[in-house]
Amino acid sequence: MNVLGIETTCDETAAALVCPGEGGRGRILSNEILSQIAEHAAYGGVVPEIAARAHVEVLDRLILRALDGAGLRLADVDGIAVAAGPGLIGGVLIGLVTAKTLSLVARKPLIAVNHLEAHALTARLTDGIGFPYLLLLASGGHTQLVAVRGVGDYVRLGTTIDDAIGEAFDKVAKLLGLGYPGGPEVERMAETGDPERFALPRPMLGRRDANFSLSGLKTALRIEAEKLAPLSSVDVADLCAGFQAAVVDVIVDRLRVAMRDFATVAGHPTALVAAGGVAANGAIRRALTTQAGEAGLPFVAPPLALCGDNGAMIAWAGIERLRLGLVDDLTAPARARWPFAEPIAAA
Repeated sequence: MNVLGIETTCDETAAALVCPGEGGRGRILSNEILSQIAEHAAYGGVVPEIAARAHVEVLDRLILRALDGAGLRLADVDGIAVAAGPGLIGGVLIGLVTAKTLSLVARKPLIAVNHLEAHALTARLTDGIGFPYLLLLASGGHTQLVAVRGVGDYVRLGTTIDDAIGEAFDKVAKLLGLGYPGGPEVERMAETGDPERFALPRPMLGRRDANFSLSGLKTALRIEAEKLAPLSSVDVADLCAGFQAAVVDVIVDRLRVAMRDFATVAGHPTALVAAGGVAANGAIRRALTTQAGEAGLPFVAPPLALCGDNGAMIAWAGIERLRLGLVDDLTAPARARWPFAEPIAAA
């Protein structure tokens, strides 16, 4: 079973070919990604119109490159999976219309994939882990703690009530005059900073629910920065270190609550999993590894190349759904918003 995966929900244009491998894992035959960082850097964030135009300009060639890299023709593909949301609607439409066209012309099954579900299933692509597992999904637009019970069966244990973790990192980077994308820049500066210099808050610490809130932390950092202006490089490094340490503490606390709640909806987890762009952060990965060890669980996170948006995760989600006969027709809609997990109260 060879599945083509197409991803265009934000500022990466991606196409990949994946097939099932050994031990329940997937085998990535090709994985092409074109980032738009240079196009958006001057604006300090993603501009939807620029992103959509960039997808249009390169997607067809990228799909051909992915097919060539896998040594396949479109006729050899068993299904076409595409991220149909959530995301920037212009980009989502471009990927979805392209996938529908290929599906119609080649007479191949179409699988409209929820981008968040693809992140949630990446650990099965890379490590072949079994259900159920506890997932921290953290990216620029999403922060959720989820009980992954099966394909299409997800219970949201906690979410953010304001900023996503990645969004908070990017906003802090912009506030401190760092480059774009902000998350890696904050992490880089934090390596030489003093995390204890500033008494930054840990929002939601000790709450019985597993939700996140980061706007208060971001505001506290802004106030400290304004007191010191103009900022030296040491000030910036210390602010970054303090911010990152606070985020790590919040994640660990929220994770402990989610582990408690997991048992009520899914029993005992097989692993603690991290996915999404924020999973590339070294400090967060180290903290999650420690937490998993204390809970007697393996910690699973994708290799760095698969933490961000990519076509391989879309193709793998397509394989998971195609195995179960979950295919879509040409009326499948593009969705700017598309929740993929039911809140815990509904479990």
